[in-house]
Amino acid sequence: MDAIKCGGFSKVKDADEEIQTICDEMKPLAEQKTGRNFEVFTAKSYKTQVVAGTNYFIKLPCYGGEAVVTGVEDHHDNDPIQPF
Repeated sequence: MDAIKCGGFSKVKDADEEIQTICDEMKPLAEQKTGRNFEVFTAKSYKTQVVAGTNYFIKLPCYGGEAVVTGVEDHHDNDPIQPF
């Protein structure tokens, strides 16, 4: 586990099965928010931010409560992961 201060970000990590599961659960919400259907929704890498829970910033080739999609950005295949 990274030693991260509250509000800080982890290093970029390769996506694993747990992160893909989050993506699979969030896919319908991302499609609803963008008005698009994504054929491919596969996690590539991610960062986390610890606040009053954990925020996940997950790159796709595309707090005790339930997960929500707060934003979606598209067309960032080779860009670094950054909050928006």
